[in-house]
Amino acid sequence: MKNNEKSTENAAKTGVSQKLLDILVCPLCKAKLKSQSQEGKNFLVCNSCKLKFPIEDGIPQLLENQAEKL
Repeated sequence: MKNNEKSTENAAKTGVSQKLLDILVCPLCKAKLKSQSQEGKNFLVCNSCKLKFPIEDGIPQLLENQAEKL
């Protein structure tokens, strides 16, 4: 599977469009975010900050107080 196909598949799983995922960055360090599903919940993960931000109803919650540590 190509990276582009995998990215599109992850976007579909999280309910966030690939176009939006391509432009979203971590609100703290401005690093690229990766989509991740875990235990039926969806997150955007910042590997630089070691934080994951929840996605609720297809809307990323990019607030520091809602982030969880990895």
